[in-house]
Amino acid sequence: MRNELKRRLKAGGQAYGVWMTIESPMVTELLSTLGFDYFVFDTEHSPLDIYQAQTLMQAMRDAGTTPLVRVWWNDLVAIKRALDIGAYGVVVPWVNNREQAEMAVKACRYAPEGLRGCGPRRAALFDPDYLRTADEEILVIAQIETREAVENIEEILSVDGIDVSYIGPADLSASYGHLGDMSHPEVQEAIDRVFDASRAAGVAAGIHMGSGKTIMDRVRKGYNFITVGNDLNFVKAGAMEVLRQLGRA
Repeated sequence: MRNELKRRLKAGGQAYGVWMTIESPMVTELLSTLGFDYFVFDTEHSPLDIYQAQTLMQAMRDAGTTPLVRVWWNDLVAIKRALDIGAYGVVVPWVNNREQAEMAVKACRYAPEGLRGCGPRRAALFDPDYLRTADEEILVIAQIETREAVENIEEILSVDGIDVSYIGPADLSASYGHLGDMSHPEVQEAIDRVFDASRAAGVAAGIHMGSGKTIMDRVRKGYNFITVGNDLNFVKAGAMEVLRQLGRA
């Protein structure tokens, strides 16, 4: 296994990706030809289950887009299943402290370093080196989405094996008492603290779309891992543009 996305992020580069939520292989196939760096198949808030996530991965053209899965919880079995179907990494929600960060990393590594059960199935089907290389190649992304996580950000990022800090803006705004208001100064201050701590720790900084600012603001700031949209919103935006041209929107 060789994870070029992880190498790019480790080198301080930038990557742009899409949140995948639609249960359609054709949508995944189409978007995979356009040059995005990664897809995150969302099994937390979308209807996708693990079988559908695998099917969507199989629809991806070999065009350099890295498949990742947001698991539904920081759970050993959820992470194991996501990796066994071929994900090159996981986005782990609700990582609030060092212990939870350590658990996420251990779930991604085989014994003796971790707790991942050994049955990689599709992940190793075409890769004879998978068991030898997976521990170092899997990308571990800790989602930072609570006040507690922000207050503990330095200890979270000190955990060996956390590759990316990733802002979950909706839950973060709710945690600060500003539900849905990602642009609130207190939320932006928290986001900036996570960015600064990530830079200091040598961990890639990730963010979900603009999170209260424009995507280009985040690019210029130097975020490494930037989700630029999701499949459902792309469909909506295209349809709304046609309706606008027709004077119907």
